[in-house]
Amino acid sequence: MTPLRFGLEEEVFITEPDKPTLQSLYYLARLLWLDPGYYYTHTACNFNRGKDLRWGLMSGIEISTGVFSDTGDLVADLRRRRRELAAVCQGLIVPVGHLFDQVAPTNICGMHVHISGFPDRERAYRNLVYFLPLLALLVINSPIAGSRRYGQSYRWAEAFAIGPLREDRLYRFQDLIESKRLGTLEIRVFDPVWDLERIRILLECIRAVLEAGVDYPGDIETYNRLRRQVALEGYIQELQPIYRELSKLLPVPEVYFQQTPADALGRLWKEQGTLATYTALDNAYRNGILQPRPLKPMRVRWPLMLAGFCGYYLPRMPYSIKKVLSEW
Repeated sequence: MTPLRFGLEEEVFITEPDKPTLQSLYYLARLLWLDPGYYYTHTACNFNRGKDLRWGLMSGIEISTGVFSDTGDLVADLRRRRRELAAVCQGLIVPVGHLFDQVAPTNICGMHVHISGFPDRERAYRNLVYFLPLLALLVINSPIAGSRRYGQSYRWAEAFAIGPLREDRLYRFQDLIESKRLGTLEIRVFDPVWDLERIRILLECIRAVLEAGVDYPGDIETYNRLRRQVALEGYIQELQPIYRELSKLLPVPEVYFQQTPADALGRLWKEQGTLATYTALDNAYRNGILQPRPLKPMRVRWPLMLAGFCGYYLPRMPYSIKKVLSEW
């Protein structure tokens, strides 16, 4: 039997100090020329759209892993990619689904998991649909919008690039798709999170669900009814039977779903404010410690923005165009 294979795309904000700027392109340029053979196809940049341009042009940036059968190897590769990004980045690396002081549905970051190698695609899709409202809580990480507590994930509930499931699985902007470009099942619902241990558990849960010899009743209508409620409230009563089914496959403590990353960030933000929380997230991304630290001086310079545009955006434009066309 062909083993399951996993890849991961992680989007994060780089703020200087509280908003992304086009200087993010300079950091991507430095990363690209560190290893052109890899980062030409394993990075990307995103921009605001429409009325959200009032917050600035730049949104998040993306790095992606290789493809692995062993989830431990994937997490190790992600750790390496994070380390390399951190080495070239002078701004704050902020792994959240949505920035705290904005209400901007196009200014979002996600974590996308690609899976291939399953023998029964229909069963794989249904089983993922059944468990996704629960699994999303492992990494849910977008609790603040417009400088107010939103719930668990503003991004999941409000963002333009994901959404309720449709009968057409190739339609790109929904929570779970069949990737037209890669031929994988792509889970798009997850928020980015600093905690590599939670990512490891998430990947192991996905593996257990897909390797289970059970056909779970994954129903699109039920999923779409649950998604917004879970994004607002978290571990609701209706998820408890799903957790019991998951615990038969993998012994994950229930506390991982009851106490989410969004809860931890919400408390930190309430006690210390937005910038302190961003420094804590940067610290966690770089060092694994969710603890605020002094904000270092930052300077945004036009020459670096121009260097990023010429050294990253322009060289990658042919690949970016090809990628967009293949996804549509």
